[in-house]
Amino acid sequence: MAIPKPGKPVRGSTTGAPLMAVFDLLGRRWAMGVVWQLSDGPRSFSELQSRCDSISPTILSTRIKDLAEAKILERTLDGYQLTKTGEELFVILEPFRDWALRWAKAVR
Repeated sequence: MAIPKPGKPVRGSTTGAPLMAVFDLLGRRWAMGVVWQLSDGPRSFSELQSRCDSISPTILSTRIKDLAEAKILERTLDGYQLTKTGEELFVILEPFRDWALRWAKAVR
């Protein structure tokens, strides 16, 4: 299965609106978890698997491939790390975490 791309139909958008394409990509199982785990530096495959609790090696491998194709992460000599684009994405996601914590309290 190809990664969601702007300009192509994606979940929630037949026109492939860029925002919907990125939500489709990040909404895939463990995609956000992988990005989050790489936010503080490179990790090997086994480190990522360990930090992502119950992720299977197959799903982790698929997410790495998807996120690399989307230019969000890359493989280096130190392991996998966020690209500049991935780092920018993480900066944008941090306020969502803060909002989610407030939301979690509100719905309890």
